[in-house]
Amino acid sequence: MGETFAQHEAVNHSAKEYVRRDFSWHTGQLTKVTITTNTVEGYFSLFKRGMRVVYQHCKEKHLHRYLAEFDFRYNTRTVLGYTDFMRAEAGIKGKRLTH
Repeated sequence: MGETFAQHEAVNHSAKEYVRRDFSWHTGQLTKVTITTNTVEGYFSLFKRGMRVVYQHCKEKHLHRYLAEFDFRYNTRTVLGYTDFMRAEAGIKGKRLTH
């Protein structure tokens, strides 16, 4: 994890810890950090819903493509300030249209 992400924290569900607020010294300044599993649970929920409803038949060899699609959807949500136009532009910019 350390090679991919700048920092990684965990919560201990077996000790009934679901959220922890902590302070972290990151990029030269002290910041308040909330450690929770809500982000990954939200992403996984979106992925499961999409795979059950939209993409019902998925072969394992194509799974990385489905994951890339859901990564894009999750990272360009309206909550993060993306509009439909921005999302469409980001999805096709620099790509060749093939069929």
